[in-house]
Amino acid sequence: MPGPKDLDPSSSPRALLGAELRHARERKGLSQAELGEPLFVSGSFIGQLETGTRRLQLELAVQIDEILDTGGFFERNCRALAKSKYPDHFAEAAEAEAVATSIRQYAQLLIPGLLQTRAYAEAVFRAYQPTAPDAVIETLVVTRLERTHLLDDPTTPLLWAVLDEAVLRREVGGGAVMAEALYHVADLARRHRIIMQVLSFGAGAHAAMHGTLKLMEFEDAPPLSFAEAPDMGKLLDDPATVARHHLMFSLLQAAALSPPDSLALIESVAQDYEHGEHHP
Repeated sequence: MPGPKDLDPSSSPRALLGAELRHARERKGLSQAELGEPLFVSGSFIGQLETGTRRLQLELAVQIDEILDTGGFFERNCRALAKSKYPDHFAEAAEAEAVATSIRQYAQLLIPGLLQTRAYAEAVFRAYQPTAPDAVIETLVVTRLERTHLLDDPTTPLLWAVLDEAVLRREVGGGAVMAEALYHVADLARRHRIIMQVLSFGAGAHAAMHGTLKLMEFEDAPPLSFAEAPDMGKLLDDPATVARHHLMFSLLQAAALSPPDSLALIESVAQDYEHGEHHP
């Protein structure tokens, strides 16, 4: 029987690679758990690779080729698909985000990337890289705006965002930029495309004071949590950890203003920015 053909990266490559992994594993008569054991990963992790939820890393690809006798197929295709337009620490999370059925996110300081406007994103990237050439900043902005097209679908993914009040009060790019950015978030909420709440300063201590929180759920794979720090990020699939993060998000929802009150606050702050009356 001929071996599998190398994949075309233009044709949903991660999903195709996952399908080939499932085919090769089943041909060897191994369960997901049995394949995961020598790789020191869980059976659910193998399942996430097979559904395309997780990205296959080169080190694992080499070992999988050895275990499944696939003649370097997974290593070759993993190398071909390794390039990403996203930073290394965020690439896998961005790919998971693209196939998620629901995203729940707590933002501590910035409007989430999926909700940003061009001017807001440009101001953020310029603050990160004050000496970068304009072309570099433009590439970063375009890549971020491409992610926002996930919301072009009227229903999927479900996006529930809890914004700390600091997100509204921190002036990014000036008053006009902030007014536009907050009106954009408010518009998405008014069109029922997102569920949005604000965690006001009056809420006091809360469950996520350590930082941001992002949870993703999928149609045919276990949920994931994404932990991020400057130039670092990791997808977490440990069931106990993900369950704890879900509880944290539920506590944030309970402590935050209701969606109508949150919308009223965001539009009020946007109007203040618009009229030059904002006072942090």
